[in-house]
Amino acid sequence: MKRNVKVYLTARDTQDRLTFKGNKTFEMNKNIDKAIEVFEDETYQTIEGFGGAFTEAASYNFYKLGEKNRREILKAYFDSEEGNGYNLCRTHINSCDFSLGNYDYVDEYDVELKTFNIERERKYVIPFIKEAKAVSKEEIKIFSSPWSPPAWMKTNGEMNNGGKLKDEYRDVWALYFAKYIKAMKQEGIDIWGVTVQNEPEATQVWDSCRYTAEEERDFVKYHLGPTLYREGLKDINIIVWDHNRDLLYERAKVILSDKEASRYVWGVGFHWYSGDQFENLKKTHEEFPDKKLLFTEGCQEGGVKLGDWNVGERYGYNIIGDLNNFTVGWVDWNLILDTQGGPNHVGNYCDAPIIVDTEKDKIYYQSSYYYIGHFSRFIKRGAKRIGFVNPYENLDVTSFKNSDGSTVIVVMNRTNDDVDFNLKINDKVLQCNSIKHSIMTLIIQ
Repeated sequence: MKRNVKVYLTARDTQDRLTFKGNKTFEMNKNIDKAIEVFEDETYQTIEGFGGAFTEAASYNFYKLGEKNRREILKAYFDSEEGNGYNLCRTHINSCDFSLGNYDYVDEYDVELKTFNIERERKYVIPFIKEAKAVSKEEIKIFSSPWSPPAWMKTNGEMNNGGKLKDEYRDVWALYFAKYIKAMKQEGIDIWGVTVQNEPEATQVWDSCRYTAEEERDFVKYHLGPTLYREGLKDINIIVWDHNRDLLYERAKVILSDKEASRYVWGVGFHWYSGDQFENLKKTHEEFPDKKLLFTEGCQEGGVKLGDWNVGERYGYNIIGDLNNFTVGWVDWNLILDTQGGPNHVGNYCDAPIIVDTEKDKIYYQSSYYYIGHFSRFIKRGAKRIGFVNPYENLDVTSFKNSDGSTVIVVMNRTNDDVDFNLKINDKVLQCNSIKHSIMTLIIQ
């Protein structure tokens, strides 16, 4: 039986942006010296999804645009047939740096949380999530992360500049998570998971709060886990760490080696800001194979780099490295930022796959948008990573098998040279060319 291959391409030096380049057909095994060989029966982790973050900044930017451009962005991100098919996204509990200012949901010293109210999120974040859900043809799983408890619960008396959660408020803070999850459900938004704390190893000038590995373990073990169970929320997936890959293994080891803490934990979240360190993902998976690995945040720092191709390649390299090391989902940071890279209430401007000029009501698609799309459009929820051997040192490769039986292979070339390569499955061979600074997705029916 002949197997047809659909080819999609994005390349720096052509007009191709997730462009369908036609069909190819495998031929019987030729006499070839090397090939990317794919093993469809060798399976690894199952994919949860891809997506980005509904921050207050992204949502504020969205509603500064006209109706036409809002529709375009919803389609570009959430339509599974003509867009990137995002189905796993993040938002924040209380404010983050990409908010319009510090905020929380309760009055000061309300330890019973009687004044708990997510009214702030009803202005931008909740409507944006609802519009995305209306466009998507599948469930968008949402997980939420706190950057800081309310100032009065902390040792430094403010939401910014680190500090720690005071011991006497650990149960109150755990209940705060449950109140948030229930309040979002009342708004029609099911929260799929929570991370314990965004970047617990960092004191930032914005909203931040520190936990040692032992403190995070004990918060999950004695407070957050039991509280969610008691509140009828045991199906909420708890994600620990939510910081860089460099310390991922050692933090995970402290928490997951404790059986009581571990039973509440779905998986370990991580960011990219310390470098690649993919070996820590593999090491964590091998030691704790029942726990999931989830990329929860990454972006290009230092403001908008409009049209910069390196940003897309940074995304491609990281996504491939993470997926090849047992990551089950990949979630970008802000969905939309303005041309400055904000708003951000402390000026920590960054880049995003979609940049908007809110004054001129204009959209700019960055290289990162297309690079993410080469994975998120074609590797569906439920897909399993499959084995391969890649002998081409100038190419980055990953491969998956979707539940509909299709095989997806992503090939990226970050070099200044075109690379001819062979693709081999069983006894069939396909001859291909990867042009310089490009990414291609091959879908084998």
